[in-house]
Amino acid sequence: MSRWRVRWRAFFSLTASTEFLRLTKLNQFVYSIMQPIYTFNLHHPVVAGCVTLGYYDGTHPSLTAATASDKIFIHSPHKKLSGSSGRICSSDASKEVVMLNLNQTITCIQSGQLDPESERDFLVVGSPRSILVYDVENNMDIFYKEVPEGVKVLTIGRLGKMGKPVVIAGGNCTIVGFDFQGNEVFWTITGDVVCSLALLDFDSDNFNELIVGSTDYDIRVFKDDEIMGELTETEAVTSLTPLQKTCFGYGLSNGTIGVYEKLQRLWRIKSKNKAITVFNYDIDGDGLDELIIGWSNGKVDGRNCRTGEVVFKDNFSSAVAGIVAGDYRLNGGRDLICCSVTGEVRGYQTNKVLRAPGRRVNYGHDAVRELFSKKQNLLLELSNYKESSNQAAEVVKAKIPMQTKLQCVVALNEKDLEKPHIDVTLFTNNDTVIRAVLVFCEGIFQGESHVLHPRDWELTRSVTVPITPVSNIPVDLHIKVKATNICLLNQHRFKLHNRPKLVHN
Repeated sequence: MSRWRVRWRAFFSLTASTEFLRLTKLNQFVYSIMQPIYTFNLHHPVVAGCVTLGYYDGTHPSLTAATASDKIFIHSPHKKLSGSSGRICSSDASKEVVMLNLNQTITCIQSGQLDPESERDFLVVGSPRSILVYDVENNMDIFYKEVPEGVKVLTIGRLGKMGKPVVIAGGNCTIVGFDFQGNEVFWTITGDVVCSLALLDFDSDNFNELIVGSTDYDIRVFKDDEIMGELTETEAVTSLTPLQKTCFGYGLSNGTIGVYEKLQRLWRIKSKNKAITVFNYDIDGDGLDELIIGWSNGKVDGRNCRTGEVVFKDNFSSAVAGIVAGDYRLNGGRDLICCSVTGEVRGYQTNKVLRAPGRRVNYGHDAVRELFSKKQNLLLELSNYKESSNQAAEVVKAKIPMQTKLQCVVALNEKDLEKPHIDVTLFTNNDTVIRAVLVFCEGIFQGESHVLHPRDWELTRSVTVPITPVSNIPVDLHIKVKATNICLLNQHRFKLHNRPKLVHN
């Protein structure tokens, strides 16, 4: 029978629930709406998640993306690509764009150096049953391989101690790698459908490990074909990107993004919008990559990889389709290039104005603002107490005693043998009744929150919330309780900090 082990650490605090104005705390880093250094439109719709940038002749960058009718367009502003034969044909929308006809469903694309004897990039296209490596410069196939498990995501680079670059394809529970000749040089299995891949020197041994995100909510770290680390998240891991040293960023299908350093999470935030892609780019010129996120609502933001603080943002009129980086102006720099699903493209460059001076100043300013906010809150609470003490006798009887405390008991309930669960019982130490309970917890409640609101004639000083962990991971409960007196004139809100950690065995 299932059992739950409860690790209990509790600290309670009481705050007045009277509505008052709060001073907004600014971010510790300076951020601003950045203006792109260039913008243009491709005049083709873009499939979200199918955007890459390749140097197909070894020198000139070309923005490449999947579009409607299972085609791929290649935007090459610095060199005209041949469209007289093979799979490539010219486009009516722009002289700088050519179309690549594949006549098969496109699930993902990627570009990178595969030939160890060449600096040219090659285009790799994944489909539900196959993988194609294409030489754009010479307009010819390099190899075509059947992949029965399908290709959901691609990455290109050096894996482990392999001396040559490989293209790695993630499919239905399998991961397979091919070299430039089309030889299968890597194969392993994972727990579920693979939806994100990244190469990273995870253990600092100067050889890349493979980071794999899948639909079973797990992030797995493979050293060769063995798992050396595993992390469990709350939704499918749809995006991964390497950052500096042993850090990597991730995005989930429920709008959560974050950063891990090895197996330790540094931070995470959740949005109501979905993160279409995550990328690495040094936007503030401090020598460290920021986590760049493209969102389904058209927002693009960059966050400090150590703290999650926003350092830059911009907004498109439609969802972001992909983010890449390259020397698109041929000036020796590396631009951040963002593309929307409607074909709008914006380029950004590293902006040192976003960093050091404002960052140092803001640390001090934030401390002052936080202390001032606390002072205002305490003064307002004190004035409320003074005002209450001067009210009429009947109102004095109705107010909540200052010694009111919230207590909590966590116990295993095994009365229902088929569905044992944890009972979290909340109660006050006097006649004050509980009017509402709000519980935040990832991975247990749909929408990650649960509200319990007894009807007026059911109000008591005690409320029990059943908790049923569904997976074998520790979870934190964030609980807010609204308490009131019988007359319902005054209300207080209790917050529970350092909540119990429930672990399902």
